[in-house]
Amino acid sequence: MHSRALVLFSGGQDSATCLAWALDRYAHVETIGFDYGQRHRIELDCRQAFLGGLRTQFPHWTARLGPDHLLDLGLLGQLSDTALTADKAIAFERSGLPNTFVPGRNLLFFTFAAALAYRRELSVLVGGMCETDYSGYPDCRDDTLKSLQVTLGLGLDTRVVIETPLMWIDKAQTWQLAHRLGGDALVDLVRTATHSCYLGDHETLHDWGYGCGACPACELRANGWRGYVAAR
Repeated sequence: MHSRALVLFSGGQDSATCLAWALDRYAHVETIGFDYGQRHRIELDCRQAFLGGLRTQFPHWTARLGPDHLLDLGLLGQLSDTALTADKAIAFERSGLPNTFVPGRNLLFFTFAAALAYRRELSVLVGGMCETDYSGYPDCRDDTLKSLQVTLGLGLDTRVVIETPLMWIDKAQTWQLAHRLGGDALVDLVRTATHSCYLGDHETLHDWGYGCGACPACELRANGWRGYVAAR
């Protein structure tokens, strides 16, 4: 029976919802974030705001919420030439992928998370990857993460479980999941205390949260919010 989990928590909508999902499900939950030179580094500040909001507004989860860990992966930013790690316009590459794709990002994230989880006896890794409405990143695909789960388990010689509760739901359903887990209070906390905008705009507050309103991440979040509101 798995009772201890480590959530890959970026400070964005998806990972924040996954954190609530894990707290509802596991007896002990820790969080891990990564500073990789991302253009939208404001998300790292939002991590602490969201964690503080959880502890204040959801006391029944406080006892389950363990330490937060932040790792410096600046080397990833040095290796990348993307619109997430450099001041360049968002566009599509010849490959068909947007230039916001940071090669190897999720593979490295899970590898470092698994190493930390091994030391802290956390057998479940939780990530907010989604293959339903996403930017097409190959390291968000279910096949990629199932393969990685096997590889990490073999490499560490221990059982590793990768959970992706958002994999087969869209952004509207992600908002619905947040509401199911924590009602309007959690939805509002996700809306106001997280950051998903690729350009790092945390000055403009929309109905769906902070962001520029034009980048792919903002468009996905706004469309999801509209679908969520229409379905209520």
